[in-house]
This record gives sequence, structure tokens and C-alpha cells, in this order.
Amino acid sequence: MNPLSEAPCDAHVLLDPAQMARADRAAIASGVTGVRLMAAAGAAVARAIRERWSPRPTVILCGPGNNGGDGFIVAHLLRAAGWSVRVALWGNRADLRCDAARAAQEWGGPIETADAKSPQGAALIIDGLLGAGLSRAPAGALQALIQAINATGVPVCAIDVPTGLDGATGQSPGAAIQADLTVTFFRRKPGHLLLPGRLLCGELRCADIGIPASVLGPIASQTWINDPDLWQSLFPWPRTGDHKYRRGHVLVVGGGVMLGASRLACLAAARIGAGLVTLAVPPSAWAIQAGALTSVMVESLPNDGGLADALTDARRNVLLIGPGLGRSPVAQRQVLDLLASGRPCVLDADALSAFGDRPDTLLDRLHAQCVLTPHEGEFARLFSLDGDKLRRARAAAQRSGAVIVLKGADTVIAAPDGRCVINDNAPPTLATAGAGDVLAGCIAGLLAGGMPVFEAACAAVWLHGLAADRLGWGLLAEDLPGALPGALESLARLDEHRMDSTHG
Repeated sequence: MNPLSEAPCDAHVLLDPAQMARADRAAIASGVTGVRLMAAAGAAVARAIRERWSPRPTVILCGPGNNGGDGFIVAHLLRAAGWSVRVALWGNRADLRCDAARAAQEWGGPIETADAKSPQGAALIIDGLLGAGLSRAPAGALQALIQAINATGVPVCAIDVPTGLDGATGQSPGAAIQADLTVTFFRRKPGHLLLPGRLLCGELRCADIGIPASVLGPIASQTWINDPDLWQSLFPWPRTGDHKYRRGHVLVVGGGVMLGASRLACLAAARIGAGLVTLAVPPSAWAIQAGALTSVMVESLPNDGGLADALTDARRNVLLIGPGLGRSPVAQRQVLDLLASGRPCVLDADALSAFGDRPDTLLDRLHAQCVLTPHEGEFARLFSLDGDKLRRARAAAQRSGAVIVLKGADTVIAAPDGRCVINDNAPPTLATAGAGDVLAGCIAGLLAGGMPVFEAACAAVWLHGLAADRLGWGLLAEDLPGALPGALESLARLDEHRMDSTHG
């Protein structure tokens, strides 16, 4: 079974603002009133505020929609708890509708007009202005209000999404509020995880407000947060009776200059579980690589770089090329030869950049067992695509027919069928040379063990982030392969807990 296509884990589904609106409507249609949803949302925000901050002068900025209605509920609850609260409304009270109008009536206190002076005197600001639905960049007086909020230096709690942030894309086309805490409801949104949205949200909490999980079925979201629940059942753990060939054999094709890159990829593939790893290099690099590697086999390629002999052994079931490869015509031919074999391929670094002047030559040869791991620069050279990161990764996967791992602090993994996963566990220490080579090796190692392509990419990205997080400050790329056993141990404990919960 494929958890990411046949039985997705509802807890990790991401909903864009339009999908969340559908969830709200479906919940109301099922008998959960809008009044109840707004009351639960306001209570969740008030609870989060009281857990984080002591009572202090607070201004609650409300917009004309449901986001503002939540703000009125928060004001009512904080005042009842003894807080000093002011409420300022962006817009006219006469424009409040239905549940938001009822919430304003329940507040019952003074309502100021929101403007750039509203934050003055506050020690805490609650942003209930616009919420997730951003149709255009804030301008004029609203822009001035946002700038005034950010200039105060006092803490901000955003309801659902900081004003100015697009909940679907993580982008802020203009001024956006910098929150310290964001409280959202039912399910998180892509904009909470994609940059710069993740930074604008500060701490993120997702509250249960009584929307039944059954509403997710008809919505059929194809976007998830990367989590072991999505792919753990398919992880290729070694089993009693396995031998090295059953665990898979990765062939890595390296270059003759930047030798460390291919070594990192080889070590990562071996550490994460491949039974064998072979590094094939030009004759000039053989002695150096053979002397540097012990558990990895090193073989010399012909002078012309031909791969026919290296591919003769069908037990070499996964191919990796790119780290330290160079961008010569020989490199291009090697990439195409590997693709022609039809075996699972991981293409990284120079395997992508070598086709920057003729990307279609590469894209037209890819197949469903391929994984491409570009960073933003490599991605731009291969694909002429606009839009947010999620949209671009999806479109690239559909164009190429391969799994795309668009790297970054907010790595997006996209499959040709539209499935996408956003990863959020990568620490900033991964921004170091060679970390991507290790990731490519991790993907290849999991593919060698028989893990499906998309799930292998998701698992490798997650383990890569966990290994880096365990290492902490001062991380070098060569530290990462050695940290993978600890990351795998943590995953194994999660797997044991999952099994215990299933059978309990």
C-alpha cells in the first residue's frame, strides 16, 4: 500500500485557504454551526495567548470578516480573565455580517477605528485583520497600519495567518505583519510552512475547533507536511535473512576533480541502508578515491567515460550521478546512458547543470523512476516556470515525469501525479557545501532497498534534516553520514511506537 496515494494520514494534510473555506462549509452543512466554530476558534486563540503571556495592555485589531469575528471573541474572553483590552476595527461595523456581527455584539465594549495609531500603548497586539485570504498587497492606510505594528517591537499574535501573508503560497506581496505566535485551526496551510511565511508566523499552533475529519475526503488535498506517518510503513528496514544484494546495490558515477562530493554521496547511501555501493570514476581519480574509501568499492571507467561495463551487472539496481561530476559533454552522455538503462536514477548537482543550455534533452529522457534534486539555481536553469515554490515544483514534476526535490529550508517534494510534501525539519546548519550530495546519497540508498520513489525522497529529506538537527552547531557535510545511524534509531523508535499503538 502507498500511504501517500491510497491512505493519506489526515493529520498531516495541508489545506490552502480555498480548501479551508470548503472545510468550514462542509462542517456547517454537517450540523456544526458557524457560531460554534467561531467561539471555538476565539477560545483557542485566547487560551494560547494566556499560556504564553501574562496579562498586559492588549489591542485586538479586527477585520470585517470571520477573522475579525474571532478577534471579538478573543477580546471578550481576555477581558473576562481580567486583561486590559482595547478593540479596533478595520472597516465599518455596519459591514460585519452574521457570525462576526454577533461576536462584535457579544464583546459589547468600545470599538475604535483601526489606523496606524492603534498599536500605541499596547504591550501585546492581536492581529485579526485579514486572515489567510489575501487577494492583493496591502496598500495605503492598511500598509501604514502593518508597518506601525511591526515598528512597535511588542509581541504579536496572529489569528490564522499574519495579515499580508498569502496562506496558499507563503509569499507576502507587500507589507506583512511579523508575528511571534500564530494560531490556526483544523489543519495548517502551505503558507505556514513555505518561506517567508514560516518566519512571519513565529511559533505556530493548530487548534481543533470541532470540524470533523470526514470533511477532508471530498476536498482531496494532495499536499502534506513531511512526517514519518506518511511513509514509515514502506521504509526498507533490514530483515533477518537479508543479504547485501537484497538490500540493494547503488552505482555512483563520479567525476575527476571535486572528489569529495561523490564520496559523501556514497557514504550516505551506505549509511542509510544500501547493501553495496560502488563508485565509478575516471582513471585519474581512481587511486585517490580507492585510498579514501573502505566500505565503498571503487572502479575505474574507460578513458572515454563509457558506462557499458559498469551497467552490465543488473544487481546494481539504483544509479546516482551528479555530485562532483563536472559539466562536460562526457558528463551529459553519462547521464543519458544511465537514464536509458531504465533503472531508478537520482540526478543531482552537475547532472542537472550540465543540461542548462538544452534542458529538454534531459527532461525528455526522464522516466517515472527518476528523482531530481535541484536547488533554486539549478531548477531555474532546467525549468522556465513562474509562481510560488509549491506550484513550480508540481509543474516541474508533471513536465519531467520525475519526482522533484526542490531543495531549501522549505524543501518541496513533488510527484508527477500532483502529490506534494513540504518539509519543515531542516535546521539552518544544513546550508553548507556538500549537504546536498549527502541527501542525494540518502535517496539512492532508500531506493536501493526497494522503497517507492516518492516516498524514498520524502523519507530521505526528513532523515537528512533530523541528522543535521542532532549534530547541532558547527555541522560539516562530512558529519552527516555518521549522524544517520542516530537518526535511523530515532525513526525506529517512532516505528515501534506506531506499531504498539496499532496493536494496543
